[in-house]
Amino acid sequence: MLKYTIVIEKADGNYSAYCPDLPGCIATGASVEETTERMKAAIGFHIEGLKAEGMDIPPPTTAAAPVEVAL
Repeated sequence: MLKYTIVIEKADGNYSAYCPDLPGCIATGASVEETTERMKAAIGFHIEGLKAEGMDIPPPTTAAAPVEVAL
């Protein structure tokens, strides 16, 4: 099992997400939860496509962390 980092952004009326380690792998949803589930499916589909083309599967290398900033 691999763990990829996804970035979820609030958009106008929905959410969008992407995976920095898998360029072009994106999803949208009405909520954070829906977007996360759709990203799981998108990542699986993306990896299946890479395998079908005989391409290497990029390892997860991206990490994310929240930081506090004094205002």
